[in-house]
Amino acid sequence: MIHAFSPMALDGESYADVVGLAHRSPSWLDDAVTAWSAYGLALFAVLMTIGWWRARRAGAGAALTALAVPVAVLAAFGVDSGLKTLVRESRPCRSLRVSTLEACPAPGDWSFPSNHAAIAAAAAVALCFVSRRLGAVAAVAAGAMAVSRVWIGVHYPHDVLAGVVLGALVAFVSMTVLRRWPGGLARRLSATRLRPLLVS
Repeated sequence: MIHAFSPMALDGESYADVVGLAHRSPSWLDDAVTAWSAYGLALFAVLMTIGWWRARRAGAGAALTALAVPVAVLAAFGVDSGLKTLVRESRPCRSLRVSTLEACPAPGDWSFPSNHAAIAAAAAVALCFVSRRLGAVAAVAAGAMAVSRVWIGVHYPHDVLAGVVLGALVAFVSMTVLRRWPGGLARRLSATRLRPLLVS
């Protein structure tokens, strides 16, 4: 376990301020943020599907790049999960004993860095390699996801910030590497049963 900092001393006060604001906010807003936090990652899957579908029209190479997006996201999730297990930071809702919008995750479900934030940021960065427009939509959604995780009380602000940075970095490196497929790979794959995945 790594104890490089005290989470509560780092931004526990900011966390408490956000959670307090959530309790003072209208119930419809809290319900919307809670729903987004729980189900919002599905939007990124939809955006990846749209990006792939459109890329098929641009050729096998573009489609192969689009198919690399979920690979980059999985890589970010893997690195994030590994770091989470290494650091083993307790959830703020457990350490600070505050009332939160969502039930506090069980002990052993570590807080740093945020998986949701990492996945969302990774998807946004990876999608930029496919479509700047889709990447921009995903970036806004990723920001909303990061904020929502603090709002419902399951993460400190530094958890989501680290998740965003980690996810974005891993996705950028992954996509930079993956988009350098050998030139003939897309053509070879498009001559196989995988052709429907690569060309329309």
